[in-house]
Amino acid sequence: MSELITAGLVDLDLSAGTKEAAARSLAERMRALGRVTDLEGFLADVAAREAQMPTGLDGGIGIPHCRSEHVTRPTLAFGRASAGIDFGAPDGPADLIFLIAAPAGADSDHLTILSALARQLMDTEFTGALRAAESAEAVAALLRGDDTPPAREEVRAGQPAGVREPGVAPETAQAPDSSGTPGGDTPGVGEAAAGDAHGSQPFRLVAVTSCPTGIAHTYMAAEALRRAAGDVGVEIAVETQGSAGFTRLDPAVVAAADGVILAHDVEVRERARFAGKPTVDVGVKAGVNRPGELIAEVRALAAAGGVPAARPAAAPMDAGARAGDGFGTRLRTWLMTGVSYMVPFVAAGGLLIALAFAVGGYQVNKAPSVADHFLWTESASWAALFFQTGGAAFAFLVPVLAGYIAYGMADRPGLVPGFVGGSIALTVNAGFLGGLIAGLLAGTAVLGVRRVTVPPALRGIMPVVVIPLLSSAVVGFLMFLVVGKPVAALQKALTDWLGGLSGTNAVVLGAVLGLMMCFDLGGPLNKCAYTFAVGGLADPNAGSLKVMAAVMAAGMVPPLAMALATAVRGRLFTRAERENGKAAWVLGASFITEGAIPFAAADPLRVIPSAMAGGAVTGALSMAFGCTLRAPHGGAFVVPLIGQPLLYLVAIAAGTAVGAALVVLLKGLRGQEPETEPQPEATTPAAVATA
Repeated sequence: MSELITAGLVDLDLSAGTKEAAARSLAERMRALGRVTDLEGFLADVAAREAQMPTGLDGGIGIPHCRSEHVTRPTLAFGRASAGIDFGAPDGPADLIFLIAAPAGADSDHLTILSALARQLMDTEFTGALRAAESAEAVAALLRGDDTPPAREEVRAGQPAGVREPGVAPETAQAPDSSGTPGGDTPGVGEAAAGDAHGSQPFRLVAVTSCPTGIAHTYMAAEALRRAAGDVGVEIAVETQGSAGFTRLDPAVVAAADGVILAHDVEVRERARFAGKPTVDVGVKAGVNRPGELIAEVRALAAAGGVPAARPAAAPMDAGARAGDGFGTRLRTWLMTGVSYMVPFVAAGGLLIALAFAVGGYQVNKAPSVADHFLWTESASWAALFFQTGGAAFAFLVPVLAGYIAYGMADRPGLVPGFVGGSIALTVNAGFLGGLIAGLLAGTAVLGVRRVTVPPALRGIMPVVVIPLLSSAVVGFLMFLVVGKPVAALQKALTDWLGGLSGTNAVVLGAVLGLMMCFDLGGPLNKCAYTFAVGGLADPNAGSLKVMAAVMAAGMVPPLAMALATAVRGRLFTRAERENGKAAWVLGASFITEGAIPFAAADPLRVIPSAMAGGAVTGALSMAFGCTLRAPHGGAFVVPLIGQPLLYLVAIAAGTAVGAALVVLLKGLRGQEPETEPQPEATTPAAVATA
């Protein structure tokens, strides 16, 4: 524990004005002590974690944290900001800032230490001591858990005025019971209330807490729930699904529980254990900030004799959604869920088919089944094997897409009707559009069935029997008799239109697809364009093969353009970016558009428009040259399978040159040429804002 924090990692007069500047200031202390190897890379990981969910907590606490490959060992840095820094907490700026850095492969012992700190932040005496400490040594001693540090003695003598209770709603801000055990029974009104509901037996709860990183909020939410439960005489057992691993709740405890609280921002593992019990399902920060309300809510549900009708259990992809997120945001997330599960089938099946064409030629699709005819010494037999195996993988594309769209909407009960709907979409020739619609219909059907209040005796079989049965029947009716044929007609019209594209229309389409591929570098628009192209490979024609070629070519441009820019004008980039540029050559050549993300995260206003311009040029040229592609992935490694391969490479080179030239021009206009990593005194507001 002595290695976790030292006085050199404490700043009692943190003067940063933004959370980015605060993270940079504390991270620089870590780098100075050799705890961080790449400052910019580490700050990018911190920013990525912060983008998932604000790390501000009620009570004046900011706790930015991440796991990063740029961290050598688990480290904690602390800053005290008298002016306060906005970390997105509901009650205002934070004056206590903790930056937690864990290595990508941190061992469970160190992560357990970090989780212990998270629990301590729920203690007003502990946070009061941090505010009252007069030296960095005292703060470091307090955070290490040394016996009776001076700061803690100061608070014991008299807590300073204005100390705020971190992370606990006012009605739950009492201390633990006299036994010192969080979650123990507290005599008084709370116990009486519990006894009224269940005779002499107190109300029993089980809870699961988890956050994306699994370091801080996971354990803070658990501690807040334990304390709040103790205040009202409720028994609670909490399972923390954090980075240090997790110990499953005793099945007997789960079976005896009167209600469930799920406070999570990632999927709850083995969620089926809690089926049929009154459940409150919220984000992890709700568990930290308002545990008392959550306990009251689940008790009200139990008293009403049912699971919540107005708010069914959230799907995994909705667990971290903010209350203000609209339907469009959620729809995009659901569709991305389906696409993300589909892509491995696309890559495996498509590359096998491409390999089959390379080995056996384009007539391999007419080969007999390898189950009936296979000669070990014939290349044609091996080509047929690759083709038929790839075709089997491709047959799953639409069902997997539909099934996991429904999963994103409604969790595991959505899988059965989603897969059924996707299979029907193939049966009626509705293709990928039919799969998208089937997935949305399946998720909607499951959510609709969940709204029906059922007797307690039936709750246990709802997710296994009733929900799959009813939702599959609804989806089958709609897909076979209502929407299937119209969507099939639309799919055929779209396919025919693509097949007839030529001249100016094809060039415009290629430019639009290129813009989409480069706008969000692997995000929803990128995946939308990619899915559109892959869908055409299921029933290929000249137009759909041109679309696939344009999409892959444009997707290769952003990393290649950034790699070229770092090579020709390295002074415009930091040392970390120049190192990323070397890897970007390989990533771009492999059609991994995400290779440009580190550059876009550091300077989005210059990088993204440059990449989009390069992608549009490449997509337009690929279509104008009439390039075709049968493989859905592979980048430069499947050039032998490309129609007009030399012109295809010319299109990629042209787009790469345009993108690199624009980003060099825009960065040059900024007038900043960092030869080395920026130092604190040389940090510009622009650099801080984009870190």
